[in-house]
Amino acid sequence: MIKCNYRFNTLILFAVLCLFACKSKYQITQTKRAEYNINNDLPVDSNIIKAYNPYKVQMEAEMNKVIAHSNVLMSKVESDKNPESLLSNFFADATFHEAQKIDNNIDFAIPTSKGGLRLDISKGEVTMSNIFETMPFENELIVFTLSGTDTQNLINFIALNDGEPVSGLRMKIVDKKPVNITIKGKPFDASKSYRILTTDYLAGGGDNFQSFKKPIDKKHLGLKVRTALINYIQNLEKEGKNINPILDGRITKN
Repeated sequence: MIKCNYRFNTLILFAVLCLFACKSKYQITQTKRAEYNINNDLPVDSNIIKAYNPYKVQMEAEMNKVIAHSNVLMSKVESDKNPESLLSNFFADATFHEAQKIDNNIDFAIPTSKGGLRLDISKGEVTMSNIFETMPFENELIVFTLSGTDTQNLINFIALNDGEPVSGLRMKIVDKKPVNITIKGKPFDASKSYRILTTDYLAGGGDNFQSFKKPIDKKHLGLKVRTALINYIQNLEKEGKNINPILDGRITKN
């Protein structure tokens, strides 16, 4: 049972009166408290239903709209031994693809953590609600320019976590450490700086990410993660293509 308490406290009235008659003396004599139980025994308020129902119908129609089709079930986890998944690859590639329309000098993307992937996306019809359920947050995409050292620290952290959703980055994890690192097909160079696509959440230390604290530069793209996902799959649908991510070995481990 849920209980809501409504209390009128005369202390507020006392403070207001003091502003206008500070020489007078007032004393709280009592407070009045009423308790109302909110449960299934309450009668339905038809006026409230009439007020919100048109918005509810409109929202449900929008959320149930089919916006794409997928050839495969996109699962968050393929197996305990596999650091990549169909959902993580789709998520990273889609956001990277859309961000590059705004800035084509991004080196690689890590647009979410594995924990940020909320729900699988089923094979077949993909609705607007599927995307909202997978990405329920209002995260913004940002491009950070990091030094080679901070980029190395980020890659080390990805390896320590047994992989994260990435695009443009490939590596092998051995004993929780990264080896054979390539970025856009070229070997990682710790003496260079790199431009990395991520979100305001991860950049702010979410899920224990710390490598974005002291960037050389950062650029807001004015693009939300969910908007990027929606734009990407709707464009595929317009082109007559289905979503079809694959496991390509971008991150492997022993």
